[in-house]
Amino acid sequence: MQVIEVVIEGVDLLEKIRKSKAKDNEVVKVVEEMKQAEVKMLRDKEWREKSRLMLRNRKVYVLRDKKLRAEIIWLHHDILVGGYEG
Repeated sequence: MQVIEVVIEGVDLLEKIRKSKAKDNEVVKVVEEMKQAEVKMLRDKEWREKSRLMLRNRKVYVLRDKKLRAEIIWLHHDILVGGYEG
């Protein structure tokens, strides 16, 4: 897996995702299962913990934090690398 981190004007999105306090019942359940089994991967690689981030199907999972999700969309919407002009 290759991780590409986009930092825009000092905004560290991965750190914001790590610190998010939003509750997501599905993720809470998965984390509890992982702790009980003492593993870093669960459900045939569907869920994995890496660098203090939860990954689902090898993608960073953003908890149901509406403000954070909106910020991620806003920050990536108009960037030149892969954004949308308009």
